[in-house]
Order: sequence, then C-alpha cells, then structure tokens
Amino acid sequence: MRLADIRRRLADLGAAPVHEQRLLRPWVQALPMESAKKPLQTFLPKAVFQALPGLLAEWEGLARLHSVHPGEDGERLLVALASGQTVESVLLPRGGLCVSTQVGCAVGCRFCMTGKDGLIAQVGSAEIVAQVVLARRRRAVSKVVFMGMGEPAHNLDNVLEAIEFLGTLGNIGHKNLVFSTVGDERAFERLPLGIVKPALALSLHTSRADLRAELLPRAPRLSPEELVERADDYGRATGYPVQVQWTLIDGVNDTPEEVEGITRLLSGRYAVLNLIPYNSVPELPYRRPAWEKAAAMARTLHQRGILTKLRHSAGQDVDGGCGQLRARQLPSAGVIPIRVL
Repeated sequence: MRLADIRRRLADLGAAPVHEQRLLRPWVQALPMESAKKPLQTFLPKAVFQALPGLLAEWEGLARLHSVHPGEDGERLLVALASGQTVESVLLPRGGLCVSTQVGCAVGCRFCMTGKDGLIAQVGSAEIVAQVVLARRRRAVSKVVFMGMGEPAHNLDNVLEAIEFLGTLGNIGHKNLVFSTVGDERAFERLPLGIVKPALALSLHTSRADLRAELLPRAPRLSPEELVERADDYGRATGYPVQVQWTLIDGVNDTPEEVEGITRLLSGRYAVLNLIPYNSVPELPYRRPAWEKAAAMARTLHQRGILTKLRHSAGQDVDGGCGQLRARQLPSAGVIPIRVL
C-alpha cells in the first residue's frame, strides 16, 4: 500500500489536509491520537471519525512485528507485511533504524545475502513508513537509513514518497534520512527534485570497474569515476557529504592498489569513506580482513587526506549487519520471485 492510498481514502471520507495531518502525524511519530485540546470527535468530520477504528486497524496491519532478535548493539526485527511477505529492519545505536524497501534485491551483490534469491516483491511507501512506526513503539528513532533489504532506486516512487513523509510529518531531519544506492541514474535525476532531499550513501566497494562488475553483477554500468562525480554533485547541492560505502573483503578490495584508487577517486570530493569490514556469512566464500589490517588501511587514507571512518557494523551477532539481511519467511508465507527491469 502507498501513502497516497491512505490520503485518498481520508479525502474520500471528507478529510481536509488539516484533518489528514491531525491523524497521520501522531501515527508516524507513534504518539497518542487523542488530544485534550482537540478531541478527535469534535475536530474530525463525522464520517472520518466513524471510520477511524477501521482505518487505524488497517494502518496497524501494514507491518506487524513477528519476532525480535536482540543483540549487543541493536535489534533485528522480522516484520510481517500485510501482503504476507516479510522484511527485516534493524534498530541501530543512537536512535538509528535501517529499513527495507524491497523483499529481496535484483542487484545480486556477490557478498550480500539479501539478493541471493533475487527480487521477490516491492514494499509500498506506507509499508516502509510502518516499519518506522513499529520501531518507534520500541524506542525513539531520529535517523532512518534506507540500507536494508533491496535497492531503493529500484522502488524509487515508493521510497521517495516515504522519505518526504518522514521528513515532514515524521519529524526526522533531512540529513538523517539516508538514501543508499549502488548508483542508479534514476536516483541521481530524481533526488534533487524532492521537497525533502536526503543524504546520499553510495555503495561503491571498489575503484576498479572490472571488479565492480564482478562483485555487483547487475548494478548499472557507470564507472566508479562517473558514480563519484554524480554523487559529489548531489552532496555539494544539498550540503550533506556523500557517504561512500566500502565493504572490506579480505584480499579482494583491501589491497594497496585499492588504496591508490580510492585516493584518486575521492581526493577533493565532498565525501566521507565508510570502511565496513565484511560480515561473514557461512554460505558465501568471502571473509573479513583482520581489524589491524583494516585500521592500517584507514590510517593510510587519512594520511592522504581522505576522510575515512572504520565502521563497526551493528547487529552482526543477530545476522542484522550489513549484507546479512535476507528474505526470511514466516512458516506459512510463500514467496514467488518476480523479474525486474
């Protein structure tokens, strides 16, 4: 379901924009609906008030918490959608939340479990927002990163609709809404046009076009140079530095050659490089480098003037780290893969 469907239903019942905001703002912020100053019965049109129990039940059913997997620094939430599909979202330290925009993923990154079975289904904008509502009922959420299951650029209308909603009625700072992409031209074209302009995270992972084609087999064939250029333009236009994501894989993209490539690509760019040691998955052959090796790479890049952060990916101990989310199913939920262009 899309947020536009919710708004259309309210309008059909006679709700004006002020009535719509009076209902949707507390919903997305996980706050009480009633107000002592403006009781709903006296504020809302009669038809809207009478339909409210059914509307709230419908919104409640958009995303239901099926199970919680707590870890040392976060929680992986298995979320059942109204469609019968499931997605995973992850509560992160310092008020962060990682949400999913698709069930599965079509990009098929070799080192990521999410795309192992391809794309299964799109997640509607209302279901994306409902993941935030669900998380806010557990604790405060002040930052939402679109880095869970899926490639946000492959579900662009729904993701941008959710971003606008969260950046307005959801009371989340625009720089704290982070759109992650492997580098789709459609994202670079559409992001600057929105009322809410999120921060951008570019999943780069290598400075070599040939290696990128191997690791990200179905990513758009923009060269690393083109990707960084487009991302840099957007970062400078918004005032938010681009977050260049780099999953560090032992012996693959943590080499001296890559240090040279990163220096060439990112020198003078409005960007921060996030080095994220690979989260090992038993089914895949890749391994994370030793922490000392990763730290040495970060120090070398710092010395070369590249703003670099060596990240500890939250939620690893409950399979909620970067690259570990997957289309886990409820016992009764069947999934049918679909093709995407």
